[in-house]
Amino acid sequence: MTHHDIVIIGGGPAGLSAAAAARKAGIQDILILERDGVLGGILNQCIHNGFGLHTFKEELTGPEYAARYIAMVDEEKIPYKLNTIVADISKDREVTYINREEGLMTIKAGAIILAMGCRERPRGALNTPGYRPAGIYSAGTAQRLMNIEGYCVGKEVVILGSGDIGLIMARRMTLEGAKVKVVAELMPYSGGLKRNIVQCLDDYGIPLKLSHTIINIEGKERLTGITLAEVDQNRAPIPGTEEHYTCDTLLLSVGLIPENELSKGAGVSMNQVTSGPNVDDRLETEVEGIYACGNVLHVHDLVDFVSQEAALAGENAAAYVKTGRTGKEGRAVPLLAQNGVRYTVPQVLNTDTMEDTVTVRFRVADVYKDRYIAVYYDDKLISRKKKKVLAPGEMEQVVLKKSSFGDYPDISRIKICTEVE
Repeated sequence: MTHHDIVIIGGGPAGLSAAAAARKAGIQDILILERDGVLGGILNQCIHNGFGLHTFKEELTGPEYAARYIAMVDEEKIPYKLNTIVADISKDREVTYINREEGLMTIKAGAIILAMGCRERPRGALNTPGYRPAGIYSAGTAQRLMNIEGYCVGKEVVILGSGDIGLIMARRMTLEGAKVKVVAELMPYSGGLKRNIVQCLDDYGIPLKLSHTIINIEGKERLTGITLAEVDQNRAPIPGTEEHYTCDTLLLSVGLIPENELSKGAGVSMNQVTSGPNVDDRLETEVEGIYACGNVLHVHDLVDFVSQEAALAGENAAAYVKTGRTGKEGRAVPLLAQNGVRYTVPQVLNTDTMEDTVTVRFRVADVYKDRYIAVYYDDKLISRKKKKVLAPGEMEQVVLKKSSFGDYPDISRIKICTEVE
């Protein structure tokens, strides 16, 4: 069995950023394990621009953004293994992987960084009536087929779900000459960024129908059409609202799920809302020495935030390897998401060992207008910031300062919520 100080599972934007940060923090023995044939992860198929505005202060395409971090890894000569599948992670940080060259191997890690990203929710999770004809794709699969493989997936398109990938693919299909007839969304609000609704739908005259879903899929060999219906507040189809659309392609953009089978196998505690690990302010899971970052932790809307978060995981994993320092040694204070806030990351804050500032990221449960984001230490209001609009598709954040806890030595909880005036 070989040993590495830090093993990073995943060579996408999170894994690359974590590796670069760990090397900068002084760790030489780092290994990245990536299941694809190239580094860069999902960014390689995201050929649209809009990446890097926070990180590099310029607008890049996905492959350009990935190339910046791949160059950092190459310059630092950080080793990585491609076409390598991680089969298991144990609680004592043993990583079992398999590839064509080495076969089945096990390595011992001083620290592990989980950066496996997320996957798309498939049609099987939707319980939509109909046969299984050709022409039904997840939006990400269609994106890969078009942008990397060079295939045209269809000419008459309906998109179910208004996540960012679905919105971007509405524009992409239009630019390739397809007719996108409608984007339907089950919820009464879009799951994507406002800028993507404007740039990908409004600019091309593509209708977005909220509180709608597909109730029938037609065609046996190839998709020939779908039936759309409005849903009520219980998400049940309303009789008499059916609309029929002829189409040869249906793209599904119905949610992303953090890729956490390995995390569960390692005994990591999972969060019921995010479907990612529970972590403290160092992004350390409840299993000592195992850290999580990026979309495997919670689904992000901007890759810049993935890189920031992953850099923090890399720095803290490096500190753990060098000093054995862990956030579990001091006083752990839980963060509670309440009154319109769905979750927080991190879920626990150590007020004794935290950095000078900690960024807490979260999403809200619905679209709210003219509300405040409030932070309470126990029942004491600490900060209140007004927002004109809060939406589930846009990630929010608050920054907590270590100095602010000086007057609260016996604090038992931190509450983050929304409030009306």
